[in-house]
Order: sequence, then C-alpha cells, then structure tokens
Amino acid sequence: MSSGSPLRVYRDADADLAHLAHRRVVIVGYGNQGRAQALNLRDSGVAVTIAGIGDASLDRARADGFPVIPVAGCAKAADVLMLLIPDEVQRQVYDQEIAADLGPGKLLCFGHGYNFHFGAIVPPPEVDVVLLAPRMIGAVVRSSFEAGKGAPAYVAVGQDGSGHARDILLALAKGIGATRAGAIELSFEQETVIDLFIEQTLMPIFTRSMTWAYEVLTEAGIDPGVVTLEMYGSGETAEVFQACATVGFWEQLRLHSRTAQFGELSNKDRVLPPEVRDTMRHTLDRIRNGAFATEWAADASAGFPRYNALIAETHAHPINDAEKAIAKLVDFGATFAGR
Repeated sequence: MSSGSPLRVYRDADADLAHLAHRRVVIVGYGNQGRAQALNLRDSGVAVTIAGIGDASLDRARADGFPVIPVAGCAKAADVLMLLIPDEVQRQVYDQEIAADLGPGKLLCFGHGYNFHFGAIVPPPEVDVVLLAPRMIGAVVRSSFEAGKGAPAYVAVGQDGSGHARDILLALAKGIGATRAGAIELSFEQETVIDLFIEQTLMPIFTRSMTWAYEVLTEAGIDPGVVTLEMYGSGETAEVFQACATVGFWEQLRLHSRTAQFGELSNKDRVLPPEVRDTMRHTLDRIRNGAFATEWAADASAGFPRYNALIAETHAHPINDAEKAIAKLVDFGATFAGR
C-alpha cells in the first residue's frame, strides 16, 4: 500500500466465522491479549485451547474453563495457532516447540509483526502466516466486546499457503470483535514500523519531558508530591489524551482555557526544536534497517543487562517516593492506587 492510497477496512459483513467451524484454534499464551482474545473467541462460538507453561496464567485459563495443553506439541494439535507471547521469547519457543509440527493446512497468527518481519521466525512457505494486532490493551479488547462494541485492529497476510489465509484471518478478527470497530489492512512491515516508531519517538519524548519537568519544578522548591499530582496523578493528563481520541487532536484544545491554549501553542517550537524531527527520522531508519532489532536481540541473548539497568534507573528515580507521599494526603479515587 503506497502512501496516500485508501485504506481497506473490513467489517462484520466481510468476515465469516464459518471458516473457523472445523478448525482447532490454539492460543499460545494467556496474558494480556491471550486471555481477552480467547474469551472473545469462545463467546463468538469458537472452540479454543490454551497452550502454555505451568504458571499462574495457565491456572487462570483452567479456572476460566479452557482446555490447557503444553506448548510442546501444541502446533500438532492446532489448525490455527495464535502466538501471543512476548516478542523476545517467541523465536526460542517457535524453534524449540512449534516449528517441527508446522506444515500444509496450518495457520500461524501473530499479534505483532516484529519477529516475522525481521526474519527471526521463518515459517515454511506452505504455512499460512497472518497478523491480527488489536490497537488496544487486552482488558479493553475484552470489555469493549462485552459491551457489544469492539476494538479496532490491524490485519495482514504474510503468506497464503492454503489460498484461504485471509478468510481465516478475518474470521479470527470477527471472533475477537475487531470487525465491529474496523479491521484495517496493513502489511507486516507497516504494522511493525509504526508500532516501534511510536514507542521509540513519542514515548521517549514524553518520558524525558516528564522527568525533566519534575526535576526543574522540585529544584525550584515546589513540593515533589504536588508536582506528580499536577503532571499526571490527578488523572487530568489522561483525560486530555482521551479527549484527543474522542473529539480530535486539535479540537480538544477548546476544552481548555485560552491562557492554556496560548501557552501551549506559543511555546511548542521553543520547547521542542525542529532538530527533534531529524532524530525521529534517524530512529525510523534504525527501525527499518533492523539496527534496533539487532540491538534488542543482543541484549536479550546476553540476559538483558541493558534492559535491567534501564529499569533499575526508573525504580531509583525520586518521583516514586513523591507519588507515595502525595497518595497519603489526597484522594482522587485512582490516584496512585495501591502505593
């Protein structure tokens, strides 16, 4: 799909659950997305089996009434295999427990294009390979389904060994409720790139600016807890982003005072200089050429030393203590719940 070409969006009428009627669906993983999608599929009349290791998530799957099998050999039992485990463990699980049992007539469904796009997982050409990537966390995939709505998703066909890959994919999308809201067709590459780009550009800017704002304001003598409350603890910031989703990115400005609007718009170029756009382009290049995937794979194979160090930095930041302090003084309902 070239830039500017119309998007193809599939709705309920475009999908037929009959394509799953005689196919055995096995979901590997029962975490955030695995549980939500399994429950939605079952409520749509699809028989689902859960494959996993013997941990608390598998106990929950049993408690929810699903048949449970080990990951080893699960592909042999499946016609449709949904791989809904973290990116960093997928290749090992695939190589050791799944690959040998994949063959003609089977479909492998990814929840994120990462490992297929970057070539970490290379299924046989006769195997159907598809992508079903909800654009919402699992809890909302489930709650929106229960409310009679649905969460939109990206869908893609990477390999069509059977000639029916798209039909089965759309049946899965309908089963989890995605076609109620709209299943948008992208390529594996497009889904992977846009997902990583947002994670590696917008989110770091947000993270860095929030910590810098905290440090500047506390250095100026403002109470640390009050700073966290003002920045995000009250929930106002979350409401701003929710308004972006409901009324539009620029339209939500009218919900704020003119003083707030003028201050935001007149300072945006000063706070974030144009050079940041070049950094974004460089980050996009690193995603597309595989440099990030190589870096992440190296850290994972070494036991996650850099990842662990980065997480340790977040735990050591004084903002954590500030949250605990303000949570003891004010009650905004969900503010720092459980702190």
